[in-house]
Amino acid sequence: MTETGNQASIDATRRRGDAAVAGHAGDEPAARSFLGDPDPEVRATALGALVRMGRATPADSAAALGDPNQRTRRRACELGATLPGADFARLLEDPDPAVIEAACFAVGETCDVLAVPALVRIASTHTDALCRESAVAALGAIGALEGLPAVLAGLEDKPQIRRRAVIALAAIDSPESDAALRRCLADRDWQVRQAAEDLLGVTTGDD
Repeated sequence: MTETGNQASIDATRRRGDAAVAGHAGDEPAARSFLGDPDPEVRATALGALVRMGRATPADSAAALGDPNQRTRRRACELGATLPGADFARLLEDPDPAVIEAACFAVGETCDVLAVPALVRIASTHTDALCRESAVAALGAIGALEGLPAVLAGLEDKPQIRRRAVIALAAIDSPESDAALRRCLADRDWQVRQAAEDLLGVTTGDD
């Protein structure tokens, strides 16, 4: 990094610290002064500061979710239900997988049933395993029956996604869910088996 670049990084870190301090101090004008900062991390910290003091608005949420930088969009999604009036579902179509993963978390936390079709698509077809895992978890958090086929399909995915699917099944009230949980008692991954045992209240005796 050049000397100029290093100084710019130091300055951005300082501004980010100032934005965080504003949140703890309840200084809304100071926090808002950083919302237009050239550094995306500073903008994200300023938004978090406003959320902390209960002064963020739906307009602030919309601006952050539409930010040109993916780091700010992701951080906004990570605020989840604490972000007022936020339409997280729009970011389920984001070009950045890290943003999609965070958006799945957010729509799950807010139980946005209108996001279920998009979550089903992500859980079933997305090439990024973390996105699929987050989508399956969100479908479980929402608990909509329409998400069951995608959650069941998750039982054939990577181990970490199968573990999420087991937990999601417990939240979806259906005879198919109970039957699938019992099949998970024989899963080749011990953590999947353990999760199924815990949810069903049984012990298979496996190590």
